[in-house]
Amino acid sequence: MTPKGLRVSLVPWDKDLSPDTPSPYEDWPDGDREEPRGLGRYLVEVTDAAGIAAVVGMVSWHLERYGPTPGSHAWNIGIGLIEAVRGHGIGSVAQRLLAEWLLDTTYVDRIEASTDVENIGEQRALERAGFTQEGVLRSAQERADGRHDLFGYSFLRDDLDV
Repeated sequence: MTPKGLRVSLVPWDKDLSPDTPSPYEDWPDGDREEPRGLGRYLVEVTDAAGIAAVVGMVSWHLERYGPTPGSHAWNIGIGLIEAVRGHGIGSVAQRLLAEWLLDTTYVDRIEASTDVENIGEQRALERAGFTQEGVLRSAQERADGRHDLFGYSFLRDDLDV
């Protein structure tokens, strides 16, 4: 699954190193928002065969609660990559690394992700990372241009054995 000749790794978040990954999904008209508690981020770094490394994006996660007990919690993940590296398998590797790390280091058994129903590239990336599409989340996301349907995906602790 790793792109030929490249190593993809997740490194600690550093706002100064974070690349600009503009997308219509990040465009919000009301300015900066406070980050919710339980939010985490890693930078996505790619290293080539010569050992040259570059930060090409970031992954993030936040806690979702489907009930009051810890057994009802899930991590929801997201990714943003610079345009130059999209479509080369880097996103699939980064999302799989994040899912494995979250399952390895926390009690949570469910990782989720979602993407716009028109974002075919991200749908393929999640499926290559081992996520299963679960269905449509109708009008789940509001962006500057209005409400959007999303496809919901999951990766479970049991999926690690597959």
